[in-house]
Amino acid sequence: MLKIGDMINLEPTINSNDEKYRCRVVERIDNKIYIDYPVNDKTGKTVFLLNGAQLKAFVSGDSTSAYFFDTVVLGRVKQNIPMIVLSFPGEDRMYKIQRRQYVRVETPVDVAIHSLNGEFLPFVSITHDISAGGASIILPFSKQLIPGTEINTHFVLPALSEDYQYVTFRCEVIRIVKGKNGEKNKASIKFIDITEKERRQLIKFCFERQLLMKKKGITFSES
Repeated sequence: MLKIGDMINLEPTINSNDEKYRCRVVERIDNKIYIDYPVNDKTGKTVFLLNGAQLKAFVSGDSTSAYFFDTVVLGRVKQNIPMIVLSFPGEDRMYKIQRRQYVRVETPVDVAIHSLNGEFLPFVSITHDISAGGASIILPFSKQLIPGTEINTHFVLPALSEDYQYVTFRCEVIRIVKGKNGEKNKASIKFIDITEKERRQLIKFCFERQLLMKKKGITFSES
């Protein structure tokens, strides 16, 4: 799954500046991987990583998937080329990302919903679940949305660093799921006109939620 020569994309675990680095696997020994010095995607300059730095690593799989794992900088070595040593948790701790099916996590996220054309007054609610492709929003009893309607949504994403990220997406209402046994209806929405940066932000959020759920023994699904 992880081979010599594979390209790895790295991000700091706490990444307020949205930094991304790229590097290649030079060697793999037991629970360590050796990479060439990473390059900053934005500046094109070599990145100096401190020992103990915590990172998230993304590795391409086949044409439809990629893999994600947590890693720590262990040190530096110099053989034929200078290399950085990273911890490797093992292939059983690499989490698969479906490129065409985004991980969906059931988690409550605050969201404000606004009409694009004044069809309804703005209202606030929470999500039932969210992915990098869309979300399911719990509708207040007094509110309804019509499939095919385009709306603006403003999400407040809690981060592991105890900070918050505020993101806005234009969305299309796909369908309404009727509530059972007195439960509220849910609106399934799809994000449209979303940038790659925003998509990666959502993927990162969903995987952070997923890791927390795994620690608590909660399962997740894909959509």
